[in-house]
Parts: sequence; structure tokens; C-alpha cells
Amino acid sequence: MASKIQNPSTSVPKTPQMNDRDFINDCLMTEKYLTTSYAVALHEMSHQALYQDLSTIFQETEKCQRDMYNLMFQKGWYGIEGEDVQKLQQSYQKFSQYANNQFPNQGAIQ
Repeated sequence: MASKIQNPSTSVPKTPQMNDRDFINDCLMTEKYLTTSYAVALHEMSHQALYQDLSTIFQETEKCQRDMYNLMFQKGWYGIEGEDVQKLQQSYQKFSQYANNQFPNQGAIQ
């Protein structure tokens, strides 16, 4: 049975003004957008020095995104859905069989 994985929520004022949760959520969404955009740009970058600079910026942005996610999760403002163990095992078996059929010599070095 799937269940919600979440910490107890830290209370914030319920007013028309933005509160801490709103500000951090807005920043998290912006960081997610930026990391996605940087990833696309990196895939299409041909200039090596520019690629290196953008790669550094991407890594810093990704760390900020992860830090904000962790903060929201710790405060109970961000939860995830747990998956049923049986469903995970079925998916694992399905893709293990697929991998074994597609890559029969996966342990052998050629």
C-alpha cells in the first residue's frame, strides 16, 4: 500500500501575503526550471570553455535546488508518495528480465 512520506508540517501564517513556505516554494520552482534549462543548454553546447562555465553554474544551481527541497521536506512542506513494495518488486523483475534479454553477456568483458 502506498503512503505519503512527509515530516510534520511547520505552521506558517495563512494570510494573503507570502509566507516562508511560499517564498521557498517559489525559489524551488525557479531552481527546478533553471536546472532543466541549463541541462538542455549543456546538451547543445559546442564551445568547450562556455560549456565548462555553464556546467559549474548548473552544478551550483542543482545544489541550491536540492538544499531547498531538503529544507521544505524537513519542515513538512513537501511530501512524496511512497510506492507499494510489491509494485516495486514487479517493476524490478520486469526490467531485470529486459536487461538480461537485451544484454545477455552483461558480466563478460569484451
